[in-house]
Amino acid sequence: MAKVMAKKVAKKVAFFGLGNMGGPMAANLVKAGFEVCAFDLVPASVEKAAADGCSAATSEKDAVAGADFVVTMLPNGAIAEALYIDGAGLLDLVESSAVLIDCSTVAASSSRRIGAEAKQRNIRAIDAPVSGGVAGAAAGTLAFMCGGEAADVEAAKEVLKHMGANIFHAGPSGAGQVAKACNNMLLAVHMIGTAEALQLGVNNGLDPKTLSEIMLKSSGCNWSLEKYNPYPGVMEGVPASRNYSGGFMVKLMQKDLGLAMEAALASKSATPMGALASNLYNLYANTGDKDNSDLDFSSIQRFFGDTP
Repeated sequence: MAKVMAKKVAKKVAFFGLGNMGGPMAANLVKAGFEVCAFDLVPASVEKAAADGCSAATSEKDAVAGADFVVTMLPNGAIAEALYIDGAGLLDLVESSAVLIDCSTVAASSSRRIGAEAKQRNIRAIDAPVSGGVAGAAAGTLAFMCGGEAADVEAAKEVLKHMGANIFHAGPSGAGQVAKACNNMLLAVHMIGTAEALQLGVNNGLDPKTLSEIMLKSSGCNWSLEKYNPYPGVMEGVPASRNYSGGFMVKLMQKDLGLAMEAALASKSATPMGALASNLYNLYANTGDKDNSDLDFSSIQRFFGDTP
């Protein structure tokens, strides 16, 4: 008699926040075989997620019913705390066996509060902010910087590995947010330095592409120069080649630098380069009558001179 094979039941992921980052991340989980129940306050985002194979939740409670994992990708800490604790109260709605993964970039204090509240309820929760941008979200190559108990981070990898290529355990609750703040502060500093150096070369008669090739093979080589060149016409496929549209917006870099400055103040750390980068992006966001906040952060190149 032939054996009847039991059908494997897909694990359920409740996904909140379907914007430029969250949408592709949720789509990758569908491709990996998870049942993804999506929720967002923007109807168009939910419709896009449904087209990618997610089911649309009618409420927060509906989204987390029977969920094995909860993934959130939200704009700020106030919204994250409201969703988990003060408003919808996900912590009182989820199954006790669920693993909560907050991929939002927020203040470490917000992550620590969510983590502490989850622990009181014997629910596993980690903070796991990401690096890699929209392209990384779409390609499933994000880097996750995780804060929380080691066992909880290990459990979350079942989901995270389908959205990213690198998963780091930075330390206890909130440590992922600290790592993200440090990383993006450095990113802002070397992007500004790269733009400044390129403009200096152009102003003195150098071709920006030639100068980029020279610096790439010299001690000035860095990620912004190699992967995300800010000068138009030098590199294909980056925001500078499409009038700085798409990518990681200036207003998001302002937010992340603000979080870094909060962390510096709380720990009494000296961050003069980070503070200068924060000031420059705040100044650039609204230069004269121009609102640059929705442009990619590499458009800081324009701060130093006219670009083609």
